Amino acid sequence: MNAQNSDPGRVVLLTASHRVAPGLLSWPAWQALREADRVLCPDAGHPQLPYLREAGVAVELLRPSAQELVEACAGGRTVLVLPSGEGDAALTDGLARLAGSGRVAMPDLELLPGSYDLPGARLLDLVQVMDRIRRECPWSSRQTHEGLAKYGIEEAYELVEAIEDGDRESLREELGDVLLQVVFHARIAEEDAEEPFSVDDVAGTIVEKLIHRHPHVFGDATAETPEEVKEHWLRTKADEKRRESVTDGVPLGQPGLALAAKLAGRVRTAGLDVAPPTGDGIGYELLALAVRAEAAGVDPEAALRAAGRLYRDAIREAEGVGGGGGTE
Repeated sequence: MNAQNSDPGRVVLLTASHRVAPGLLSWPAWQALREADRVLCPDAGHPQLPYLREAGVAVELLRPSAQELVEACAGGRTVLVLPSGEGDAALTDGLARLAGSGRVAMPDLELLPGSYDLPGARLLDLVQVMDRIRRECPWSSRQTHEGLAKYGIEEAYELVEAIEDGDRESLREELGDVLLQVVFHARIAEEDAEEPFSVDDVAGTIVEKLIHRHPHVFGDATAETPEEVKEHWLRTKADEKRRESVTDGVPLGQPGLALAAKLAGRVRTAGLDVAPPTGDGIGYELLALAVRAEAAGVDPEAALRAAGRLYRDAIREAEGVGGGGGTE
């Protein structure tokens, strides 16, 4: 047997991300496709096939066994395999068993990524999963913006709790729950007969807003301190909204302490001299405390929650329960 015939050859497993448009492969991937002696694909519906055929790459629809693939490489041949989206565990496991047996001259095995996920690529999975759930789930398919509103509030509070607890695992989970609300509402919005919009429209809107409100990052403006950044933000925000009053845009349905602090912050930032109203009753006292907290740079809602947590712990200690209780 001559040296060429004894060369076990090479196997190239070419992977491609389903989150990248098919046909957008790396240059090494195209080189490998053109230089391979055979290109095999077990999936007739593989999204890359039309683009490979258009590029003149001959692809055989074949699902080889590990033994068949090793034999196809004999004599120094290179066989490129384009696995299905789910991969081909049977083939890779079979190759591993042959290599472990020590009885077979194994070809060189190369795993060649043809495309990579960009940061944020898993968001595409979320959009696809949400689309299917909206179409096929009996509960999700009937939901409306109004019906989901309460969940948005609940998820936001659970996110705040995870942050205040310093629980990293919960933080990751709660961020996902908040993100779900965004994607869910955007999916519902696609079905509106008069003013539909998609999650891409939502993302596009916030991207434009962020760029416009950060001229010191994306433009010629300069900002060396957080205070200067905030000044840019407030100025561009005012230009966008064309508000008649500094109170415009302050949601009155938010918790009372947060509302009072937000109004006080708007007054202070605008340089207005407006004293909070006074009168009899606990509401006026709470208002004054909230205004004082905001002026001191303290979030009154967060401060009250922190005190409330200590109060809860004291109650549990008095009950002999101990430890911190969870949310419902």
